[in-house]
Amino acid sequence: MTFTNELRKSADILWKKSIQHPFVTEIADGTLAVEKFIHYIQNDSYYLTTFAKVQLKAASKAPDMHTISRFAVHAQSTVEAEYLLHQTFFGLLGIPHDREFSPAPTAYEYTTHLLSIAANGTLGEIIAAILPCYWLYWEIGERYRNSQPNHSIYDKWITTYGDEGYGKLVFEQIHLLDDLATNASSEQRKLMRQHFLRSSHYELRFWEMAYRIETWPPEVNEPS
Repeated sequence: MTFTNELRKSADILWKKSIQHPFVTEIADGTLAVEKFIHYIQNDSYYLTTFAKVQLKAASKAPDMHTISRFAVHAQSTVEAEYLLHQTFFGLLGIPHDREFSPAPTAYEYTTHLLSIAANGTLGEIIAAILPCYWLYWEIGERYRNSQPNHSIYDKWITTYGDEGYGKLVFEQIHLLDDLATNASSEQRKLMRQHFLRSSHYELRFWEMAYRIETWPPEVNEPS
C-alpha cells in the first residue's frame, strides 16, 4: 500500500462524512439554498487566495526546477479558479467583490493551519496539508459526475471537479507525495499524516460552515 493510500484509508470516516454532507448532496440534487452557496463561495474565494500562496511557498522549497515549475502551474491553476469564481459564480449570484471581506471562523482557522505549515514545514508536509483539498474535491466530482442539479451554478460546480484535467493535477500531487514519503523519516511521515488528517477535518468543517452560514459571535466582531 502506498503512503497516500494509507493516508486516504486513515481519513476515510472524515471523507465519507464530507461526500455525504447535506451541503454537497443538496448541490448534487439542486436543492441547496442559494444563501448557503453564497456564504461558501465567498469563503472559498478567500481560501483559494491563501491556497495559491501556499503552493508558491511549496515551490520555494522544491529541490529541482521541474518541481518548481509544476508548483507554479498549480498556483496558476488556483489563481484561474479564483478568477472564475468572481467572473462566473460571483456574477451570477450578484456578489460584489469585497476587499474587506472577513472570513468565517472555520475558513480563518483552516487557512491559518495551511500558512503555518507552509512557513515551518517541509515540502512533503505542505503537500500533505493541501492534498485533501485537491483529492476530496476530485472524489466528490467523480461521485456526483452524473447527477443533474438542473441549476446553472450547481451544474458548473459539479462539472469543474469531475473534469479529467483537474484529475491530472490531483494525481500529480499524490505521486509527488508518495515519492517524498519514500525518503522521509518516520517522524516526517508522522507529521505528514497529522497534517493530512487535520486538513481533512477542516474540509468537513468547511461544508458545515457553509451549510450553517457560520459567522463570528458578536463579542469578537470589531466595532463598525
